[in-house]
Amino acid sequence: MSANASHAMAWVKENVQAFLPKTSVCGIAVGNEILGGGDYELWEALLGAVKNIYNAVDKLGLADVVQISTAHSQAVFDNSYPPSSCIFRENVAQFMKPLLEFFSQIGSPFCLNAYPFLAYMSDPENIDINYALFQKTKGIYDMKTDLHYDNMLDAQIDATYAALEDAGFKKMEVIVTETGWASLGDTNEAAATVNNARTFNYNLRKRLAKKKGTPLRPKMVVKAYIFAIFNENLKSGPTSERNFGLFKPDGSISYDIGFHGLSSAESSLLSLKAVQSQGLTKSYILILTISAAALILFLKQ
Repeated sequence: MSANASHAMAWVKENVQAFLPKTSVCGIAVGNEILGGGDYELWEALLGAVKNIYNAVDKLGLADVVQISTAHSQAVFDNSYPPSSCIFRENVAQFMKPLLEFFSQIGSPFCLNAYPFLAYMSDPENIDINYALFQKTKGIYDMKTDLHYDNMLDAQIDATYAALEDAGFKKMEVIVTETGWASLGDTNEAAATVNNARTFNYNLRKRLAKKKGTPLRPKMVVKAYIFAIFNENLKSGPTSERNFGLFKPDGSISYDIGFHGLSSAESSLLSLKAVQSQGLTKSYILILTISAAALILFLKQ
């Protein structure tokens, strides 16, 4: 995509334009967690790919419909505690700033994959799990900004705003493109339980429903996408990596987070095996797709 603008145009025509307007496509993430990752060749290619995808979308008259961005992990940051001290890592900044300049020009947000689960797992002795789960806790106090945080997600978002301000992009919006909690893990992943996953996602839903900002950006309503709709049962790595889903791979519910679209899912959705035997696979997939879209829309709004 970075090396050849025609490849970008062909991809957008085939994978985006062909499905509009019947399918609601509101954004394209060009790569996921590229900066801060281990493939430095992709670091070099990211900005060019973003520009070529955007130019293709723009030439097709879709720029007002489809937003272009890329999602970042917290590996792009240094000194994220307290939130006000957060900056971009020195080796990341030289790639991040040109990217942010372009996003600022086209009105794109900063997309953040934020996981209190992973932060807690990295330091369970010093982090209160209630703080990570949106439960009652003393929280943390940021002396520089004189702000109090009662949950970790807000702190992670405000750390991102601090890094953006330090880089010269104070007005850029932050959107959480992934957050979630694993419901099962290995023996060294004790926090990955059904109860904790249900608690996190249920409280996340309540937090988003308030439609309010963070302590540092109170007028900037928090927007987030939950990770994930399905357990990725074929994914490699720790057991937790395969157990972030609200649904199991067969379409049955993993646990209820108090959202009516999920509460009745287990009784209303047939097992995949039963569906296939009845020749209803396409309809079944459509049902799951609608469920996923409705949930994401709910959380986003």
